[in-house]
Amino acid sequence: MKKRIRSWVLGMALVPAMTALVSAETVSVTLVNGHPPVFRWVKHLSQTFIPAVNKELEGSGITVKWSEQYGGSLAKVGGELEALEEGLAEVAVVPSLFEPAKLPLQNVSYYTPFGTQDPEKTTKIIDALHKTVPEMSAAWEKHNMKYLGGGFGIDDYQLFTTFPVKSIEDLKGRKIGTPGAAINWLKGTGAVGVSGNLTKYYNAIKTGVYDGAIVFVSAALPAKLFEVAPHVTRVSFGSPYAGGMAANKEWYDQQPEALQKALSKGAEAYTKAYSADLKQSVIKFTKIMEGKGAKFTDFAAEKRVSWAKNMPNFAMEWAKGLDGKGVAGTKVLKAYMEAQRKEGVTPLRDWDK
Repeated sequence: MKKRIRSWVLGMALVPAMTALVSAETVSVTLVNGHPPVFRWVKHLSQTFIPAVNKELEGSGITVKWSEQYGGSLAKVGGELEALEEGLAEVAVVPSLFEPAKLPLQNVSYYTPFGTQDPEKTTKIIDALHKTVPEMSAAWEKHNMKYLGGGFGIDDYQLFTTFPVKSIEDLKGRKIGTPGAAINWLKGTGAVGVSGNLTKYYNAIKTGVYDGAIVFVSAALPAKLFEVAPHVTRVSFGSPYAGGMAANKEWYDQQPEALQKALSKGAEAYTKAYSADLKQSVIKFTKIMEGKGAKFTDFAAEKRVSWAKNMPNFAMEWAKGLDGKGVAGTKVLKAYMEAQRKEGVTPLRDWDK
């Protein structure tokens, strides 16, 4: 009888371990971004997002087998959305600035220059709009994506050129590379805006295809733009929302709740680490570029005002155009501008009025 009792007790003690073995699960996740890891929004996938998700999953019985695909290995810059939509990847950092047609509402900050110069503020506002304006989240879901958060803002955009810029007239006839909807920022200046991205600017400027580009300091150093465009004019176009993290929705809906929560927690950690890193880097990178010959000059305040006031109101045109397609353009434009003002920002132009 004692032997039987001992065997029964031993067997019961093994039940939790056996249950853990049965419920243990390995999930394969392909993580994508078209830029190489030299850029901050990519390096923090490896340094912050993955470790944060793994930590959150400790004790859950779920292990993620990560496949990191960056720098065009699976999707080129601007191809991340399609990679997710088609199920080629499970999770990606999607730069919405390169998706003005499929994620138009997420591009509102690119249609409203000369606003906040604080990327944390921009990210906070846009992430909040995803919770208060249903159409924001619906835009991702329309393309089989689940928005996870992980929004990242860009530090203040400046003008990197091969020639000095002292006035708006200096831009006349010059070809300037711009990201996504930022091409509108050159309207009324006489410059010729050319759509591009950080993987193209250096060679385009070096070979004379572009005379410069609108770029943010934290990316200009790793992209080595100061080598070919040493004149940096602090026009301060503002700090827009550049994108966020999303998962293939079909795949996401099939995952256990523990993994879903871990992905969201990882996205939160990613945004915090990215923002803290960005703050430190802008000052540091400016000094490094100055040491390597870059010439930084401030564009006069009255000239910035003139630039903003003389632009056509392309933000309102954009919003009304979306309204006509059944997309909440005006609603989002007003919500974004009002949120900036509530945050204490005084835009040089009230694009919603």
